[in-house]
Amino acid sequence: MPPRRREATAFLGLGSNLGDRLAHLQDAVDLLHSRPGLRVVKLSSAYETEPVGGEHVGDEFLNLVVRVATRASPQRLLTASQAVEQALGRVRTVRWGPRTIDVDILLYDQRAVQTRRLQIPHPRLHERAFVLVPLCELAPDHPLPDGRTVAEVRDALGAAAGVEVSQLEVELPTSRNGGARA
Repeated sequence: MPPRRREATAFLGLGSNLGDRLAHLQDAVDLLHSRPGLRVVKLSSAYETEPVGGEHVGDEFLNLVVRVATRASPQRLLTASQAVEQALGRVRTVRWGPRTIDVDILLYDQRAVQTRRLQIPHPRLHERAFVLVPLCELAPDHPLPDGRTVAEVRDALGAAAGVEVSQLEVELPTSRNGGARA
């Protein structure tokens, strides 16, 4: 029997700007948690933000960041994230277009990954207040491959502009082993 993969910590950015945005975020959190080898550990607050990029970006987004513990490789985590998007009706027709759900891998431990399909840290992490603000809520001191922390990158961006905390709550799923995790 091969040895089990060490559990890694990853941070996922979730966003929705179509339909019942809060329900889409909650469904995504629940579906992620239901995946084998993946546990949702902690959630940031939900943040409402203006869409970024493109001309056909749609309504305001609800965004949050999820900390997960996983034994999946970064590539398998990408596959799981895309399966959640597909299950929730994500259609990829227009880059930066409206979407029911978007699940991006922001960080995976302190690893840098560069493949045709996947870049970790997320290639635009340092430009996106809508990701840095909630990520900083969960992991301000998390080191990035360039030596800076998440908080330092957020501060360099002046990241609070245009990002508003929403009073909407997404709940942690209950553990498969019983009880809720905080």
